Amino acid sequence: MSVKPWALAVVLLAAVVAVGSDAQFKIARVEAMPNLPRPFNLRDWKEVSRGYTSLVFNPEASGEFLPLVWRDARGVNFGLEHWALAAYVGDRRHGNDGAQEAINVIAAVRSATLVGLDMSDWRGMDLVTMQKEFFNRANGQNLVLNHPDTTTGNSFWYEIFPSILFFILVDQYPQLAQAKRDPEDMSMREIMRTVAERWYDATYALGGKTGLPEFAWRGFDFARMRPVSGNWEEPDAAAGVAWLAYMAYTVFGDPNFLSAAEWSLAYLEDLASFDYNPLYEILLPYGAYTAARMNAELGRDYDVETFVRWCFGPAHARAGWEMIVGEWGGLRVDGLMGSLTDLGGYAFAMNTFATAEALVPIVRYDPRFARAIGKWMLHAANNARLFYSPYHPEDWQSSAFWKGDPDGVIPYEGLRKAWKGKSPYATGDAMRSGTAKTDFALYGGSHAGVFGGIVSRTNVDGILQLDLLATDYFRGTAYPTFLYYNPYSEEQVVQVEVGTFPRDLYDAVSQQFLATGVTGTAEFSVPPDGAVVLVLVPAAGTMIRDGHRLLVEGVVVDWRVLDR
Repeated sequence: MSVKPWALAVVLLAAVVAVGSDAQFKIARVEAMPNLPRPFNLRDWKEVSRGYTSLVFNPEASGEFLPLVWRDARGVNFGLEHWALAAYVGDRRHGNDGAQEAINVIAAVRSATLVGLDMSDWRGMDLVTMQKEFFNRANGQNLVLNHPDTTTGNSFWYEIFPSILFFILVDQYPQLAQAKRDPEDMSMREIMRTVAERWYDATYALGGKTGLPEFAWRGFDFARMRPVSGNWEEPDAAAGVAWLAYMAYTVFGDPNFLSAAEWSLAYLEDLASFDYNPLYEILLPYGAYTAARMNAELGRDYDVETFVRWCFGPAHARAGWEMIVGEWGGLRVDGLMGSLTDLGGYAFAMNTFATAEALVPIVRYDPRFARAIGKWMLHAANNARLFYSPYHPEDWQSSAFWKGDPDGVIPYEGLRKAWKGKSPYATGDAMRSGTAKTDFALYGGSHAGVFGGIVSRTNVDGILQLDLLATDYFRGTAYPTFLYYNPYSEEQVVQVEVGTFPRDLYDAVSQQFLATGVTGTAEFSVPPDGAVVLVLVPAAGTMIRDGHRLLVEGVVVDWRVLDR
């Protein structure tokens, strides 16, 4: 195959400096896993998420505990009818207007969109715009919160994560996000800006005015503009605020938003100086992503390696929380996220799915994470099947009596290492607490589309194609970019569909072109226990270097070309 002279120069440059600073990062928890999951039994996550959407957003479904959706016609904030979901199948709160949760409903809409469904016209309803009802305008909070009418100061992650999910819809539906019905209405973009302004004010009040805010609180009371203490602290709130602020900065260009992102990451950097892991629930990966992206786009030098390592645990802010490694009852559970100390081990569906949303696109901005994140995703995508009923005997799960999900698209809330003498055991907290009549958790299944949007099979069993653009929200123009990890001890030849337009295949890990001028089905090699970050570049495109970046036809294909 022909190699461009410029490409040869890149190869030589890589050979000179690869021995130095640019080796692949190793994450201890990931290294503790075998390379290849056994058995390899990957679900089709796109179909799982599509099936989930069809089941939960079907108001005509019939049977025990069905339909799962109901219509809240109050329109407390914008006069919009809202399709609502409770947290669990058989939830006692089903049908109670206002009980719906943003981390469930907005999450489900964004997941469906990730797998190719248009949720602005679902069964004739615009399920995107109606999510504005989670913007608490009528009560004066002026924030996207977990319920349409609620307060703040109870838990950081419940008060930040809904806004992250709402912002994602703004990115997924850019034209719809600007629409207004009348002058008194607010567009989704206007809501996004208002939320970012509110969190800027909060970050300033937490100490941002000095350059180093303090997030070691339970939450923030926006009515009184002061932090709230309690029996626990959620310092990874800084990571969620950093993501909100920087995404808003990319859209609106307001320097205050950049300041809020900088202050929040400064707080995480301060914790890194004495390696205090602030992981509490789900926000930390979004801060790691933000740091990696700001390093690439703005030339910053945040300690992304530490931030990513923290995401896998062990946590200090919440003892026992980390990525799970090992066997439970003879089944490998590597890669699932949860607790090692809750009755010996408890993995959660929501945490496993949502963690990938922010960690996977980091690789695009810093390919040194390609092998570690690729290996983790291989195990997580494979083993997350264990959250679903078809993969367990009936007496090894708590709610096998419910037959309303014949395709097994709604997961259990979690997977316990042991329960009632059985290991592992698919279950949840809902039945035991009296919250619901089953342990099937919609709030977990509503995030499965993250895997659906990212994960695809290849021609080689055990090698996945991970789409690095799928959850890289509010980004600039980019060419198709995929991560491949090879768990085998031999080089593997992988196929990729490139279409009819001639492409050059650039690998951001080795910094070389693996093929040029290809169309249709192309082939490339992935080294043993190694990774490739493949960018499908227009063939014969004009290439330039700009600082640390390599561009083809004005589009960045490698953010770290001069660091190697």
